[in-house]
Amino acid sequence: MTLSGSAEATLGPRGPSSPWEVPAFRHYLAGVAAVTLANQLQGTVVAYQVYELTHSPLSLGIIGLAEALPFISLALLGGYFADRHDRRRLSLVVLVGSTALSVGLLLLSAFPGRLSTSGHAAAIYALVALLGVCRSFLQPARAALNAEVLPASLYAKAIAIRTSSFQLAMVSGPALGGLLYAAVGPRGAYATAALLLAFAWLQTYLIPRVRSTPFTRTDKSFWAGIREGFTYLAGDKLLLPALLVDLLGVLFGGATALLPVFANEILHVGSQGFGVLRAAPAVGALSASLLLASRPPLQKAGKTLLWAVAGFGILTIAFGLSRTFSLSVALLAGAGACDMISVVVRSTLLQLRVPGYLLGRIAAINQIFIGSSNEIGAFESGVAARLLGTVSAVVLGGGVTIVVAATAAIRAPALRDLGALDQFTTKS
Repeated sequence: MTLSGSAEATLGPRGPSSPWEVPAFRHYLAGVAAVTLANQLQGTVVAYQVYELTHSPLSLGIIGLAEALPFISLALLGGYFADRHDRRRLSLVVLVGSTALSVGLLLLSAFPGRLSTSGHAAAIYALVALLGVCRSFLQPARAALNAEVLPASLYAKAIAIRTSSFQLAMVSGPALGGLLYAAVGPRGAYATAALLLAFAWLQTYLIPRVRSTPFTRTDKSFWAGIREGFTYLAGDKLLLPALLVDLLGVLFGGATALLPVFANEILHVGSQGFGVLRAAPAVGALSASLLLASRPPLQKAGKTLLWAVAGFGILTIAFGLSRTFSLSVALLAGAGACDMISVVVRSTLLQLRVPGYLLGRIAAINQIFIGSSNEIGAFESGVAARLLGTVSAVVLGGGVTIVVAATAAIRAPALRDLGALDQFTTKS
């Protein structure tokens, strides 16, 4: 991987010593933060609005499924496109579509009487599904674009900065969504999300038109190219187990989808309290990312990862049993901190071990593994809550996460014995 031409021209032959010295990275980071803030704000509003319309925990799961199904179906195509086409231009096109869909949610909320309750909810599901389509192309393009604007020597620092920025947006988005919903209703919240996405488009546009990692082996068909990505991932005995552990932990252990039920019926804190609950995991994750960024790389990364996954499960069980708002917020923050350890380990392995020409496809596979697990996990949580009750569903999910961590400790020795994260370099 080489430094982008624009950065080289600005900084000269010595190269940058910090990601902040690269203008393209600053624009990239601002765009990522704006998209994340918009998505979290909008997701919070959609969840609460649909629950107010239906009063059904299952409807919260359907929201996740509506986004996950198109995302899973098209993510590999998105990764293939990201490796064959200009990643900056692809991101710009997708951001236009995302902004238009936010405006669609705004217009839908502006004329609530035009549709029945079930029709209104169905229309929201449809727009969320289209947002899933946009996400399937944006995520791999954006992940690969990050590697183009920086030299490999700055990846570790950039991951820490990007993760902290991402988590700050994750903290702010749900809280802002809850406050806006209470203050100005869904229309004002959706308008804010649309403006943030427009700002993200502008920041992406300001990234120089430079591509440092061209797609190679252009004679490969779509399926041959996708098979190449899966073959590479299957042969990596560190990255694949890390993805699987994270996938199963989030799939079964997450309680985020059921937070409207906890806010309304268990903790009785309303929409503002719901925003705080949604933000709590990101507060913990932000704290953990700042701590990790200020310390040397993890020296026993594998064992730390597995203990963090087990801790995530334990804290999820405790949250399900809690009846005190402040304690519930603290437990969610702790779970977010544990989850962040997994994110840092996985992101570092992905960025440093995957060749640039494969990064779009591997990023797409990673998003299927991890990103979709949030939505499929939301559907699983909704179904489990319908069948077992909300509290039982959360407690059971936390227990399964503990079992996942214990199984990985036994069956994935390469991951368990992973040492310092800074021992890896980018493969050519």
